[in-house]
Amino acid sequence: MFKFILIVLIGFSHLPKTSPCVAQWGQCGGLTYTGPTDCCAPYICKYSNDWYSQCLTDPTSINSGCSALSAQCGGIGWSGSTTCCAPYVCTYSNDWYSQCLAASITSNSISSTGIPTTTTRSTSTTTVQSTSSSSSTSSSSSSTSSSSSTVNQGCSALWAQCGGIGWSGPTTCCAPNVCQYGNAWYSQCVVSGTSSGSSVAASSTVSTATLSIDSTRQSGVTTRYWDCCKASCGWPGKASVTSPVRTCAQNGNTFVDPNTQSGCTGGTAYMCNDQQPWNVSSTLAYGFAAAHIANQGEADWCCACYSLIFTSGPVVSKELIVQVINTGDDLDDNHFDLEIPGSGV
Repeated sequence: MFKFILIVLIGFSHLPKTSPCVAQWGQCGGLTYTGPTDCCAPYICKYSNDWYSQCLTDPTSINSGCSALSAQCGGIGWSGSTTCCAPYVCTYSNDWYSQCLAASITSNSISSTGIPTTTTRSTSTTTVQSTSSSSSTSSSSSSTSSSSSTVNQGCSALWAQCGGIGWSGPTTCCAPNVCQYGNAWYSQCVVSGTSSGSSVAASSTVSTATLSIDSTRQSGVTTRYWDCCKASCGWPGKASVTSPVRTCAQNGNTFVDPNTQSGCTGGTAYMCNDQQPWNVSSTLAYGFAAAHIANQGEADWCCACYSLIFTSGPVVSKELIVQVINTGDDLDDNHFDLEIPGSGV
């Protein structure tokens, strides 16, 4: 009997470990953090600050022959790997960005080539309210990347763009998916029945409307841009915060030292790919912006968060909460220049 029990115990000792691992973008470390610290392959736990570490793509995999799931694999100016690690495929998003995705959610693998289109800035009226003086970094761990893989193919695949101002691709999603409205500039194909938002393509025209404005709010204006330059709030000492806004290498994923010069002035620091808006519901979205706030200086608005409620255009009454990570000499008071890929510079 003793011999039998001993054999069983020895057998159990050789069973593989089943300890949990953290998925991409999940937290894997930091003061007071008590969860798992091992990232699921092929991701690594990357230190952000004393309070937060995050599972991200291993930077060494960018040029090691293939790109991992969700990593960039193409686009104008991209110098990294254009081959995705099996079984993933390189999926076209726009002229500047292609991404490695599971083959089951895309019907087309396209190399990112072509000439960028020119986009005209359009404006809409907003009301503005400061929600916090955030002392956190700007990079969001739950940002949504658009992956348009079937432009001009009759229907858009799951997660692909299907509408928005300036959009010239298909507005019909491949069955059984539906086109969900995200904002005036972006609608996306999602699984039918999983969204509380509207499943219609965004209008290409802008209407106006008037709402009663909370007395604690101020009037403002929004435009949009995406110039890939390092954010002004990415320099140390711009504001009293835990750390400056994150900046990335040319691949848009690898973090670089905050003292690195902007790629727009001869350096190697650029915007990060995840510094773009994402939709929560038909009434709420989050994003990032350059801004100029009345009666404040850059030290006040850098990394601060503001609640914007649109009072005109196709998203009337929708709330957009933005973190200000950049500034601009060409912006007027209470002017928010929203960071949206594909916009003007």
